[in-house]
Amino acid sequence: MDRLDRMQLFTRIVERRSFSAAASDLGLARSTVTESIKQLEDDIGVRLLERTTRHVTTTLDGRAFYERCLAILAEVDEAENIFRDAQPRGLLRVDAHGFLTRTFLLPRLHEFLDRYPLLELQIGQGDRLVDLVREGVDCVIRAGEVADSGLIMRRLGTISEITCASPAYIERHGMPQSPDALAGHAAVGFISSRTGQIMPLEFMVGGEVRYVTLPARLTVNNSDTLIDLARRGYGLMQAPRYRLQPDIDEGALVEVLASFPPPPTLLSALYPQNRQLSPRVRVFIDWIVKVFAEAGL
Repeated sequence: MDRLDRMQLFTRIVERRSFSAAASDLGLARSTVTESIKQLEDDIGVRLLERTTRHVTTTLDGRAFYERCLAILAEVDEAENIFRDAQPRGLLRVDAHGFLTRTFLLPRLHEFLDRYPLLELQIGQGDRLVDLVREGVDCVIRAGEVADSGLIMRRLGTISEITCASPAYIERHGMPQSPDALAGHAAVGFISSRTGQIMPLEFMVGGEVRYVTLPARLTVNNSDTLIDLARRGYGLMQAPRYRLQPDIDEGALVEVLASFPPPPTLLSALYPQNRQLSPRVRVFIDWIVKVFAEAGL
């Protein structure tokens, strides 16, 4: 393993906080990883990592060395792409909500894979927040405001949101005509992965957002379950229009308070700011920007 290989290994250990995870990512034996880091520390004469039974963290010198390694590896990657065929290559790890992926990305995925035949794509799916650096993810697609200052955001568009309930629920509770008429109604509660709290319903009233918290006997942290419970008549819920339109078309859900829609939600691509944008991530983000633009978002 040469010096650059050891730098790459070191940065992966720091990001994954684990010798074993880094070894798995890079296809190396655990013993090789341990010996390579020992050799790296011997070569530069400082201790870079603190090891415990559960985590690996950097020393002060290790943190400074990590930042330098990121810059060096990014420069090498950029230089190699300039002087070879400039085709992005290697494994690209991305994460996006499952229904959004199936609706917008999968139907056109062949375009991306055909254009960049040397890339491999690993797609994670879920509602939870992802620690990009620790989990080794290159890019995530997320809806909503971004609070993490350690991420760079690329705007992809905005998603229109709607309020829905099942026909059976409306038959029992009536169709409200305004947010002021929601007394006696109930919601299916959705727990925000960002705050851990139940998200209130939101309505645009006179150009301003009005927040309404309704009783919720059932709360969930998964959007698929949220929609299924709404179909079964357990209460009002809000979600992107593209997500609920098939249910509306089939009559499983009906739109409620269409004159007072929730504010649109920002859709963004996010990647860590502590590294240069790799060619793999750059071409992927350029592609999804085009996909969502052509979808009218």
